[in-house]
Amino acid sequence: MRFIIEILLTGLAFFIGAKLVPGVSIDGYGNAIIASILIALANATIGFILRLLTFPINFLTLGLVSFIITVLMILLVDKMMTSFNTSGFIAAAFLAIVVALIKAIFSAVGGEKD
Repeated sequence: MRFIIEILLTGLAFFIGAKLVPGVSIDGYGNAIIASILIALANATIGFILRLLTFPINFLTLGLVSFIITVLMILLVDKMMTSFNTSGFIAAAFLAIVVALIKAIFSAVGGEKD
């Protein structure tokens, strides 16, 4: 049940983020959920491999490369979906920041249970 709630809240964060960030559009909440699931899958597979390969650089840049990989995964999902569009790297970067902040707010309000 917690997993489903997490998916729904992440989709809501993407939906809100798309409304807040200029240059990003998502056609409805359902497509936001699909986009968030695809981004999570891309981060778990391709992103994981890229993070392993770039670990030394990521360590030296204090995680900046990991953020860039997340933005690239957003751009990859943008190319996969017609209902999710970004205007470029900068818009995807702002979307990643806004979604992370919204998810942090959701986590603070909802609380974390172990």
